[in-house]
Amino acid sequence: MMRFLVMTVMALAVQSATAAELPRVGEMRKFSVSAERKPVAPAEFHDPEDKPTSLDAYKGQVVLVNLWATWCVPCREEMPALDRLQGLRGGKDFTVLPVAQDRAGRAKVEKFLGEIGAMRLPAALDTSMKSGRAWGTVGLPTTILIDRQGREVGRLIGGAEWDHADALKLIDAVIAEK
Repeated sequence: MMRFLVMTVMALAVQSATAAELPRVGEMRKFSVSAERKPVAPAEFHDPEDKPTSLDAYKGQVVLVNLWATWCVPCREEMPALDRLQGLRGGKDFTVLPVAQDRAGRAKVEKFLGEIGAMRLPAALDTSMKSGRAWGTVGLPTTILIDRQGREVGRLIGGAEWDHADALKLIDAVIAEK
């Protein structure tokens, strides 16, 4: 029993050390690291083909989920940076997943993404906004960084320059965790 307790404490110490070591400089100081990485709550949204999906489709990847809406001014301002981030880091290890929390519907979301030139981002949509509630969103935009095991690394409430060197350092550190 004592050995199990010691191993558990050591595992928690390693996890906490990793969280504390995440590079949060510049604008990423606003990024709140989760005290403990817990699985993200299950929630359904629709993919660009309007098929129901969930974060389970992204297991094994680091995912930057961005909850946004077409009427949200800070969302409009940060979306081009998210698109550039997808171009810089998107692939088998990482993806940017903007999930519109928007009752206006798919046509409005796709028009918005086209207007701002976000050609690399999927038009994921949740008109019910249940995913935002399940993930504890209190305002838009909210961006949640999720590790390969589907656990929340942390989140940033409000807009950010996600393609800036400060954000890239944070994201690269989580990608490197393997």
